[in-house]
Amino acid sequence: MSDPASFRDPTNWSDSSYELGVEVGSTDDARVQAVLSALWSAADVRGCFAYDGREPHEQEPVPCTVASLAEYGHLRGQVRLPTGQLSVCGCVAIRGGDEGSDWVDFYVPLGVLDKADIPYGDGRPFFRSAVMDDWLAGIGAEAFGRAPFSLGVIGWNVSGCADSATLAGRLPERRDIGYLLPRAGVLHYGAANT
Repeated sequence: MSDPASFRDPTNWSDSSYELGVEVGSTDDARVQAVLSALWSAADVRGCFAYDGREPHEQEPVPCTVASLAEYGHLRGQVRLPTGQLSVCGCVAIRGGDEGSDWVDFYVPLGVLDKADIPYGDGRPFFRSAVMDDWLAGIGAEAFGRAPFSLGVIGWNVSGCADSATLAGRLPERRDIGYLLPRAGVLHYGAANT
């Protein structure tokens, strides 16, 4: 079995991603930076690199900044998954501009979940992993304590599938994904329940 922490293994980066998508609540670079830094720290990511085709020791680290995200598109590192397995991970920003809030997505590619023995598919038309959901919810909760945000969504390719304005402070009763929703300064986790 190949190493899920290897940057050079293209199968680690293949497919889509299991992610914590965070609606920043602003398009201000300083707010996006605060959320990015809080997520990277809360996940205890090792390193910060621009390229997925070179191992960390084969490239210079880059700053974990909004400017680096703008320049390279993604930031990459290594994270210890809930199983204890070291894995590749990444982060991307989706800038809303005049149309709305910015998003910062922390992700683990699906290509590494099989290698790390984390189940995520059970025949449904979407992927789900209670282990990953709870782990990402914990990262989101810790990040929120450092840099409050408007909404967090957890699951397979979830960024932008909901927004804080539409939710208006209420968790959906039926949830195909996980939600981290602040109310009165307190973050509430609504796990997927379908």
